[in-house]
Amino acid sequence: MFVEFISGSANVELKGQAPVSVSGQSFPYVDGPKNEIRGKYILTNTRGYDGMPQRNTKIFIDESTKYEIRKSIDTGNIINTKTVEETDEEIIGRLRKRFEILDSMTKAAKKGKIRAMIVSGPPGVGKSHGVENVLRKGDILTTLADAQPKYTFVKGAASAIGLYMKLFKYRTKDSILVFDDCDSVFSDEVSLNIMKAALDSKPVRTIHWNTDSRLLRQEDVPDHFNFEGSVIFITNLKFDHVKSKKLRDHLEALESRCHFVDLTIDTDHEKMLRIEQLVQDGMLKDYGLSEQAQVDVTDYIRANTHKLRELSVRTVIKAAELADAFGDSWRDFADTSLLKRG
Repeated sequence: MFVEFISGSANVELKGQAPVSVSGQSFPYVDGPKNEIRGKYILTNTRGYDGMPQRNTKIFIDESTKYEIRKSIDTGNIINTKTVEETDEEIIGRLRKRFEILDSMTKAAKKGKIRAMIVSGPPGVGKSHGVENVLRKGDILTTLADAQPKYTFVKGAASAIGLYMKLFKYRTKDSILVFDDCDSVFSDEVSLNIMKAALDSKPVRTIHWNTDSRLLRQEDVPDHFNFEGSVIFITNLKFDHVKSKKLRDHLEALESRCHFVDLTIDTDHEKMLRIEQLVQDGMLKDYGLSEQAQVDVTDYIRANTHKLRELSVRTVIKAAELADAFGDSWRDFADTSLLKRG
């Protein structure tokens, strides 16, 4: 789908420039309209458009803005004017397709066909679980041979030298390094420079550590090496929300080296539909729950969406554990442990 800004105020904010009008232009539609402190915006995809940010971009609008959502740029088939609504079935279909694409791209990264990917989405929607499942199934022969898997997940904080050493350990073409909510990599300039070298588009990617280090000598890690592995970043971070211009420039350079998979889950309603999809696909079968009990768990989560401490796949699993442990009285335990006070 495309959004065409027909008339009125519609502009995009570019670094170091006054807001630029996009009235009369069309872009792939992502989501909108949304409210924020400074006004309203529609989320579009401006990758491939000259002079525009190469990522999802906010087009700011006001009450004077007239726009239309179309199935394509060159058709008169208008879906809606001023707003667009997806049915639940369409949302589920969109989310399912996004996660299928994520699975396929993870397989390609494991084979060394894709050198880097950034997976962006809110917490608790199954980003890490999906990637880990694909890697575990793809590494089954290694597991059977009782050998070390050729992939690893890095979670929490990582120093620049720790990052360098991890890249060295998983440097071969069939190895993959997954940074799971390890956002310290994105906030440290040295780490970002190391990652840019590791993910360069040149045929040979050489990473250097130009500072003397006793730790590297102790671990027998050289001060430079060629990196042929692949990297996946799983993050909740919105790159366009980073305020530091210096870091934003580094992030844009990193993003240009990576495939960017936005799972397009931005609202509680979309999270809930994702949860229902996973339950329908058998996520709760391992907990020994009957079909009716699985429906009851899902209904409980939906009924308490705005009361939950966290709306996520993890919360659904906690509810399933309680249903398995406490039978018909499980909701009393769920009210105490899963809901916010008051």
